[in-house]
Amino acid sequence: MLTAPDLLRPLVAADLEMVREWRNSEAVAQYMYSAEPISAEQQQAWFARLQHDDTRQYWIILHQGQPVGVANLYAIHRGFRTCYWAFYLAEQQTRGSGLGAKVELAVLDYVFEELKLNKLLCEVFVDNAKVIAMHEKFGFRRESYFREHIYKDGSYRDVVGLALLRREWQALQPALRAKLYRTPAA
Repeated sequence: MLTAPDLLRPLVAADLEMVREWRNSEAVAQYMYSAEPISAEQQQAWFARLQHDDTRQYWIILHQGQPVGVANLYAIHRGFRTCYWAFYLAEQQTRGSGLGAKVELAVLDYVFEELKLNKLLCEVFVDNAKVIAMHEKFGFRRESYFREHIYKDGSYRDVVGLALLRREWQALQPALRAKLYRTPAA
């Protein structure tokens, strides 16, 4: 169970049209591997598959009680104790507000403390410097550079692969939590 219900709540069927609109917007699609418009039928089919897939988890990101984005885990492999994660803030006014950092903290706590996984990975377009820098502030390290990894909008895009280990997170977590929430470090 995720311990930040005021920040993240599970994705439900009633969210699908809102999420589809976000995902189809240029503001979000520019950061996704695929920018093809998603139909309502495709969105419903995706959600139906998701209900039977224990390698994925999706949440709605909340800001002042309102839905503003999506966070997810994917490729959860309990045997290897690894997974990937991604998120986006769909509402422009929330970007740069520190909300993304709070989401990252909540997801890291969940992955390492609740799921007891050892490694969390993510992939980011190389030109998305702000997100790469945010992940690195949380202790993620660059582990890979995928040249011409994604063909999108008529050109190849490079991708950076980042990862964080549980022991690294445990060492950094108290200071990062204190800084983010402006409380004394434990």
